[in-house]
Formats: sequence, C-alpha cells, structure tokens
Amino acid sequence: MELILKSNNEESLAKIIALAKKLNVVIEKKNADFNKTTRINLKNRILNFKATGSSSFGDAAEWEQHQRSDRELPFS
Repeated sequence: MELILKSNNEESLAKIIALAKKLNVVIEKKNADFNKTTRINLKNRILNFKATGSSSFGDAAEWEQHQRSDRELPFS
C-alpha cells in the first residue's frame, strides 16, 4: 500500500515521520516543488494543449446523420 502526504507544515511532517519510524514504515521523501508559479505554468500548459493529429472518432456530425437517417418518426 502506498500513502502520499502533502503538507507545507514542517512540524506536522516531522511528527508523522517520527510515528512512521516507530511503526517501522518505509518512508520515501520527495520534494515536490509546487509553488504558485509552477501551478500556473502547469495550468496554462494543460489549457493550451493542442492535439497533433485528427480525432480517432471521425466526424461527429456525419455519424449523427447516419444514426438518425433511417429512423421512423411517429409524427411524420
């Protein structure tokens, strides 16, 4: 099982690490630097994503016309 904890409070992290050591739990500390500028850059990168190829689903309007073309409507 893996548990990921994120906190800016070093005191709380120290308590959690001390408890984990007492319980013989393996600890891997990774410094994830997600400050405000990093988050903004990531958000902009996601929002500005452009696909390189065409959609694998084809033309949606053509599919819809084909699906509806041979239906018998009760009021016609």
